[in-house]
Amino acid sequence: MDPTRSLPFDRPEPLQPPPAYAELRAREPVATATTSAGNPAWLVTSYDGVTAVLSDPRFRVVAPGETTTGGATLLQDGEPHQRLRRLVGKAFTTRRIEALRPCVQRLADEQMDALTSSEKPADLVSDFAAPLSIAVIADLLGVEITERGRFRQLADAASRADFLAEGGAETAEHAWTSFAGYVGELIAAKRERLGDDLLSALIEAGDSGDGRLDDYELTTLALTILASGYLTATNAIAVGVTQLITEGRLATLGSSGASEVDAVMEEIVRLQIGRIGEAFPRWAHENIELAGTQIRAGDMVLVRLEAANRDPARFPEPDRFDPHRMTAQQPAVRHMAFGRGPHHCLGAALARLEIGIALRTLAQRLPNLELHGDIHDIQWIHSHADTGPVAVHITW
Repeated sequence: MDPTRSLPFDRPEPLQPPPAYAELRAREPVATATTSAGNPAWLVTSYDGVTAVLSDPRFRVVAPGETTTGGATLLQDGEPHQRLRRLVGKAFTTRRIEALRPCVQRLADEQMDALTSSEKPADLVSDFAAPLSIAVIADLLGVEITERGRFRQLADAASRADFLAEGGAETAEHAWTSFAGYVGELIAAKRERLGDDLLSALIEAGDSGDGRLDDYELTTLALTILASGYLTATNAIAVGVTQLITEGRLATLGSSGASEVDAVMEEIVRLQIGRIGEAFPRWAHENIELAGTQIRAGDMVLVRLEAANRDPARFPEPDRFDPHRMTAQQPAVRHMAFGRGPHHCLGAALARLEIGIALRTLAQRLPNLELHGDIHDIQWIHSHADTGPVAVHITW
């Protein structure tokens, strides 16, 4: 492994990928690298290479010799993973998500009322994106998160803990155990008042083939949905609005139709997935040839969705913000912001709904929104999964 390729790579521009991705993609799309913990890995930066790794069952999220990642139970492989997705899928349906649209819009309007009545400059993260995301995911699950400060503290601590970092396993385990204890309290309260919501459906989920979720599975799934639903949406909204402001596109979005808003949202997540989060590591379970490179069983493989989504072989002028590119191109060329293959994001429909409503509502209510300060002054939270700005100061 090349010791000079130590992750993470430098990112001179906050909303642009590290220049090293383009350089590697052009000459060595499957390259050696070293993780932040000092572990050797293969780094995959081409669209075709990333697609292959995420779709090939010989690349798994569990390392050879292990039965589980020790984290979220959806991070398994094969039949155990498929079983959980079948059970969750029964509750996480398109109908259920679409039925949330009026509620998400109401919550966005309420949060906008609070934002516009606050002092300026405000913080896009703590004054809009985070409380909206917490409210939406709480409504989906059917739980009351009255202690939003406590919820954010636990969720943020868990997301920032890095199992792969030097000495990080103990800290990460403590953070996730604390968060799991809080989620267990929510589940216990929900058992007493089952309703027409996702958590009730998960509690009652099961069939003759799959069986019901045990307490550990239920707690871990609910924890995963809560954490990812809050973190991913918060970061996507904050980063998306920042991009629209810098592109000078926020004001025009307010008068756009639904299809145009959807197109803008898709282009934002295509370009900004690397700022929001990346796919979990994979491990090769057999000797595999990938793009002419021999990968041995047991090797760690890191795909970069951000690099794949800017592959010029698939996306003409990939760094240009073009909301119409996905309709102009062949349907088979889709961005991979929500992953690909058996571990593609279960919450993609909810994320699309929430991000789209948040962007359009902000554009309609505050078309003259602008950053308060320089974009290079924004501080970023870095974690093993989700990444986002600590704060985005705004004025209008």
